Amino acid sequence: METVIIAVGSNLGDRLEAIRKAGSFLAGLSRSEIQKASIYESEPIGNAQFPFLNSAARIRTVLSPEELLNELKGFEHLAGREKNPVRWGPRILDLDIIRYGDLQQKTLRLTLPHPEYFKRAFVLLPMMEIDAGWIDPELNLSLPQLLDSLPESDIQKTDHRW
Repeated sequence: METVIIAVGSNLGDRLEAIRKAGSFLAGLSRSEIQKASIYESEPIGNAQFPFLNSAARIRTVLSPEELLNELKGFEHLAGREKNPVRWGPRILDLDIIRYGDLQQKTLRLTLPHPEYFKRAFVLLPMMEIDAGWIDPELNLSLPQLLDSLPESDIQKTDHRW
């Protein structure tokens, strides 16, 4: 069984409802109670146009990384996400595996840890709430160190709960 961090984001439709549904879905995948970070609102990047709600969940699973990725992509599709969306475009729901234990892998479909998570305050801030002691095995840096290296961005913690 592995500890996995899943980043959750939405910037189309009822963003909060999409995150809540994702929380229920992730609870069904986890072998123990999931830990959910606060929900943050962040500025869009790339072609996204509308502000995102972002958070992260910590689950424990027996699924392989590939099986978990298939489950996440299937749920995104059920939630209304298009199959091949524009990179950094609008999303009804975005579920990304940030880390799968301390596994380091790079395949055509999945790179672990996530190849861009450390550049994103909207991933690092929620992750620090539920995974504060983790040190990236490739970069050998803690989450606070990674967050300190980022430029300032427009991100606010909300009162929303999932």
